[in-house]
Order: sequence, then C-alpha cells, then structure tokens
Amino acid sequence: MNIDLVCLECGQGNRIPEAKLDAGPKCAKCNTGLIKGEPTEVSFEVLVKAVRIDGMPLIVDFWAAWCGPCRLMAPEFASAAKALKGKARFAKLDTEAYPQSGKRYDIRGIPLLIAFGGGREIKRQSGATTASRIKEWVSGTFHEKGDVR
Repeated sequence: MNIDLVCLECGQGNRIPEAKLDAGPKCAKCNTGLIKGEPTEVSFEVLVKAVRIDGMPLIVDFWAAWCGPCRLMAPEFASAAKALKGKARFAKLDTEAYPQSGKRYDIRGIPLLIAFGGGREIKRQSGATTASRIKEWVSGTFHEKGDVR
C-alpha cells in the first residue's frame, strides 16, 4: 500500500510505499525529508494541498511572531513533533504572512492547533499548551478515529 505525502517545503506530491515510511523518504522534486520529526513552516498554498492529499495525520500550529503565547509554545510543539515522528507530520503557518488562513480555517485566536486527516479537519485546540498535552491530544485524536499508524 502507498501513502500520499505532499512535500511541506516545495508542495510536490509524493507516493511512498507504506513499508518505506520508516526509512526517511525524501521528496522526488527537492530531496527534502518528508517525515522529519520537527515542525515545518508552510505556505498557505502548500497547506491547502497537504490537507487535501496527505495520507498521514497533519498537525498544524497557526501562529504569529507578535504572539507571546505562540512563541512560548513553539519549543513544546517541536518537542511533540520529535516524539511523534512517523505517527503524524507537524507544520506551522504564520497567520500574519497568510491572512487568508483566518477565513479558510475559521481562526478566532492564536495559537491554534488543528489536526487534519483524510482531507478534513478532525479536531482543534486553542491556546498555548505543553508538549505532553500536545502528544496526548494528537494520540487521542487519531486513535479515536483509527488513523494513527
């Protein structure tokens, strides 16, 4: 079975054999790792494509540089990404750089975490939180839906 993953760097769609997900697959276009274990800053366009296509859960932190709680949560989000490498991919979208994200994803405040899977939003959580709570939230979200590998 193959898993579709959008490169969070360049937006290229990639089809990866499920058996090779642990082998550090790379993008066919830009050679960037597809499953990094760290958050990747994404553009609005790449996020929209990844939400639609990705066959792996995608956790997105909507943030802005001026937001103190966002800056406090950044290392916690990175720690959770490292701990959940191979279970979900983690991305960050700067809402100041991409204001259209507010309307598209109905963002009322930041920081905001949204879990996407199967082409749709699964769950969201507002406010800064810890790495352990992010890990619990992600694991609980996809175990309930049966989507985490």
